[in-house]
Amino acid sequence: MYGRDPWGGPLEINAADSATDDDRSRSLHDVDRAALSRPLDETQQSWLLGPTEQKKKRYVDLGCIIVSRKIFVWTVGTLLVSGFLAGFITLIVKTVPRHHHGKPPPDNYTLALHKALMFFNAQRSGKLPMHNNVSWRGNSCLHDGKFDGSSTIKDLAGGYYDAGDAIKFNFPASFAMAMLSWSVIEYSAKYEAAGELNHIKDVIKWGTDYLLKTFNNSADKIDKIAAQVGAGDTSGGSKTPNDHFCWMRPEDIDYPRPVYECHSCSDLAAEMAAALASASIVFKDNRAYSQRLVHGARTLFEFSRDQRGRYSAGGSDPALFYNSSSYWDEFIWGGAWLYYATGNITYLKLATSPTLAKHAGAFWGGPDYGVLSWDNKLAGAQVLLSRLRLFLSPGYPYEEILRTFHNQTSIVMCSYLPVFTSFNRTKGGLIQLNHGRPQPLQYVVNAAFLATLFSDYLDAADTPGWYCGPNFYSTDVLREFAKNQIDYIIGKNPRKMSYVVGFGNHYPKHVHHRGASIPKNKIRYSCKGGWKWRDSKNPNPNTLVGAMIAGPDKHDGFHDVRTNYNYTEPTLAGNAGLVAALVALSGDKSTGIDKNTMFSAVPPMFPTPPPPPAPWKP
Repeated sequence: MYGRDPWGGPLEINAADSATDDDRSRSLHDVDRAALSRPLDETQQSWLLGPTEQKKKRYVDLGCIIVSRKIFVWTVGTLLVSGFLAGFITLIVKTVPRHHHGKPPPDNYTLALHKALMFFNAQRSGKLPMHNNVSWRGNSCLHDGKFDGSSTIKDLAGGYYDAGDAIKFNFPASFAMAMLSWSVIEYSAKYEAAGELNHIKDVIKWGTDYLLKTFNNSADKIDKIAAQVGAGDTSGGSKTPNDHFCWMRPEDIDYPRPVYECHSCSDLAAEMAAALASASIVFKDNRAYSQRLVHGARTLFEFSRDQRGRYSAGGSDPALFYNSSSYWDEFIWGGAWLYYATGNITYLKLATSPTLAKHAGAFWGGPDYGVLSWDNKLAGAQVLLSRLRLFLSPGYPYEEILRTFHNQTSIVMCSYLPVFTSFNRTKGGLIQLNHGRPQPLQYVVNAAFLATLFSDYLDAADTPGWYCGPNFYSTDVLREFAKNQIDYIIGKNPRKMSYVVGFGNHYPKHVHHRGASIPKNKIRYSCKGGWKWRDSKNPNPNTLVGAMIAGPDKHDGFHDVRTNYNYTEPTLAGNAGLVAALVALSGDKSTGIDKNTMFSAVPPMFPTPPPPPAPWKP
C-alpha cells in the first residue's frame, strides 16, 4: 500500500519488512534530517512550531490614562526636540540683525497741522490748563464781565482772543469752532493718525464752554447774548485805554473791558447755534455734554428766528471789525447743523426753504459768490447740504432745492479752477478770492477745505468727477487746486516764505500780536509803555507757533512789519480754516471721509415698513 508522504515524497509500507527496530529507527532519523534540510513555508512552520509566543508590551500609567511606553517615549521625545528647535530658531531671529521698515515720515500738511493747532493754545483767555504748552502765556482777564454794570452776565472768563489784540468776538469765534468741528466729524481718522484728535477736541471744548457762558444756556427762551468782551474803537483820535489803543500782554491788562450785549442778533445767534450743534456731534460719546450743547443750540436758534436783526447794526463796536452783511446765510447754516445734530425734520425744512435760499443769494452770482468766510456761510451750507443728497438722497419734497444746492456747489468748484476767470491769481499762483483786498489767506484756506472735502464726497459716492458746462473734471483736479494753494501758504511762493509762523526756516518774525511781541521778563508794561515793543524793529521775543498771518498782497509782495496788521496779523477764523484744510489734505488719500458720523442722529428718511403678516393657519 502506498500512501502520501506529507513532506513531499512517496512512503512505502511493507508488512513483510524484516528489518529490525533499530534499523528502522536509524532509517527514520535519516529521513527526518533530509526533510528538515528543505526550507519550510509558513504553513509548514505553523504545523511544526505551533503558535509563537508574543512579546509582552510595556505600559506607562499616567494616572488618568494608560499608554504604551513606546508611544509615551516617542511623544515626549518629539515635544522636547520641537521645543529645542523652536527656541533655537527664536534665538537666531532675535540675534540676527535686520532692517526695520518704520513708518514713512509725515507729510508737510501733517507737520503744519501740529503747528497750526498750537496757535489756539496761545490765544486762550482765562485760567489756563496745566497742559497748555505755551511758556510765555499765563492766566489773563479772569474778571471779564464782573465789573461791567450794564451787563447781567457776570462770568465771562475764558474763551479765545480773536487776533493780535485781546478782544473776544463771538461772531468769528463761533464760525471758527464750527469749522473745526466740521473737520473733526469728517476726518477724525486723520486727526487720530496725526496724534491730534484729543488736542483738537480740547481746542473746540474750550471755545464751546465759553459760548455757553455768554447766554442763559439752561433756559428754553432767552432775550440777550453777550456778543463781545473788550473794545477796540480808536476812531477820532480817541485815547481811551482799550484793546487797540494799549499795547499790553493780556496777563497785564488793567483797563476796563466792556461787555456788548445784543437783544436782536439773528446772525450771531444762528452762528453760535451752528457752533454748538456741530460740536455736539464731535462730543456725541459724552452724552451729557452733547445734550447740553444741543439744548443751547436749540435755544439760540429759536432766539435768532424770533428776534430778527443784525448783531452789528447801528455802528456799534462789533461793526467796526466784524460787520455782518445779513443773517439769511446763518439761518441755512445753523438750520443744517441743527438737523444733523438732532434729526428734527423741522430744521431740514427750514434749511431747504426756497424763500430762505433766495434771500441768502443762492440763485445769483456776484463778485463774492462762493467765498466762504466768517461773514458768508452760504458756500459752506450748500456743500453741507449736498452731502445729504449724495449719501441719503431724501427725495421729495427736498430733492429740488438740494439739487439746486448741489449744482451751485459744482459751479463754485468750477470757479476755483485756473481755466475759469471768476477770480484772478497772483503771478505766484495765489487765488484772489477777495479780489486783491488785504488779508487774503483766510479766504484761500476755506476754499481749499471745501474743494478737498467736496472731492472726497464725490469719491465716497463713487463719482469720478463733475461737470463745468460741457467739460468733465476729475476729483483729482480739485485736490490739486487745494494742494497748490496750501503749498503756496507754507512756502512754495515767490518769496520762498512760509506764512505759517514756526513752519520751515523762513517765516514772519514781526507778527502783529501783543503777547508775542512783549518779553515775559516779570516787568509789567503800562498801556503806552508797551508801545516801544509795538514799534520795535527787532523780531518778536516769543514765537507765535502755528499762526497763519494775514498774507501777501495781490502782487505776491509782503512786508514783515509788526505795525501793518494787513500783512502780519493772524486771526482765530483764519487759523480754523487752515487747520481744516491741512487735515483734509494730510495723510493717505484713501482714508477719505467718515460717511456715517454726520448722520448719527438722523433717523431713516422713509417710514418703517409694516411687519410681515402672521403665517397662514388652515
